[in-house]
Amino acid sequence: MNKDSQIKALLEKAEWTTEDCEWLLIVLDHPNSTEFKQLMQQLFNADIENAITIDAAISKQLLSNIHERIDNAQKRGKSKQRYIWIVSAVAASLVGIVAFSTYLFFKKNTIQIITQVQPVTKPIMEAVKPGGNKAMLTLSDGSTIVLDDAKNGALAQQGKTNVIKMEGQLAYSASNYDTTALLYNTITTPRGGQYQVILSDGSKVWLNAASSLRFPTAFTGRQRRVEITGEAYFEVAPVLQKNFTDKIPFIVKINMPGSDGGQVEVLGTHFNINAYSDEAALTTTLLEGSVKCVKDNHNAFLKPGQQSQIAKNGLLKVMSGVDVSKVVAWKNGLFDFEGLSFATMAHQIARWYDVELINDQKVNERFYAQIPRNTQLPELLKALELTGKVHFKLDGKKITVNP
Repeated sequence: MNKDSQIKALLEKAEWTTEDCEWLLIVLDHPNSTEFKQLMQQLFNADIENAITIDAAISKQLLSNIHERIDNAQKRGKSKQRYIWIVSAVAASLVGIVAFSTYLFFKKNTIQIITQVQPVTKPIMEAVKPGGNKAMLTLSDGSTIVLDDAKNGALAQQGKTNVIKMEGQLAYSASNYDTTALLYNTITTPRGGQYQVILSDGSKVWLNAASSLRFPTAFTGRQRRVEITGEAYFEVAPVLQKNFTDKIPFIVKINMPGSDGGQVEVLGTHFNINAYSDEAALTTTLLEGSVKCVKDNHNAFLKPGQQSQIAKNGLLKVMSGVDVSKVVAWKNGLFDFEGLSFATMAHQIARWYDVELINDQKVNERFYAQIPRNTQLPELLKALELTGKVHFKLDGKKITVNP
């Protein structure tokens, strides 16, 4: 039996097995295939590219039947909880339903495919774009360089250090580690911006939107010190002292408006710091190596997979078993909304797209979705609306949230 016949036979079955669901999910992962388009045309008598002709009530009933069959099959299937990934572009030709191709996954054996959403006007779609490689560099003399406007190549010389711009990245090449003059540069990303810096010791730093990094153009002495605001991911290079036995510690001072965010001390390791003032806590998450988090007179030593949290009241605690891939999803070009509160998710969207979300009705749903950060804003909002938990109204750069 070919794929067309299999899909048609599956839709006509009264009950689905777990194996039926598995097979359908694989097919749905390639919704733009020729076979799938042809079948949609045959079953619904409408071109897959044009949302016309099919009554919304009929499409709603069809989707309800699909949901029911999937749920029933999953209840009869394996009891082990798991995540199921699905691309929700099943019925782009159905009237009143807008399907957006994005990765959605749902927990506890529940799958939602598509729901009815409101169309977004073209002018707004063109006005709001995702963030990109944008930042401003402030040199030691106070002069500034807008990096998104600057050409690739040598930008400046700071002491004995050359500053080189590559696409979305700055690299500091120090000709002599033992330079006597400490010169500081600061790189600042706006809302809707991100950037990467390779420091003179080879350490790499990724800056998220609305963040900054202050650092010496070349490191001297027995410590390497930098300062951050916002969010940054670090891959710290181990550097030995002159005696070639002791490593030079790398210290990150965390700045938060109105409070001392503490500091993180490392030798050579990979970690993420989230110090946005609008989040519930300042977090440091360790991926590799070891770090010591310091807040006032309290210390916490982290192992890979652990996260320190500093609450607004200054209380320091350590969480274990953290999903580190979720924490650094932003650095890898993804939104990972798995189980996030709506407020945290809204903060991420607002910073990356430089928009304002107005949540007067206090929507506080939790979502299970992973979406590329290069997704256009209207498409991202459609993807979240597909869950049926929330609706959005766009007005320029203001987004009104409704249940």
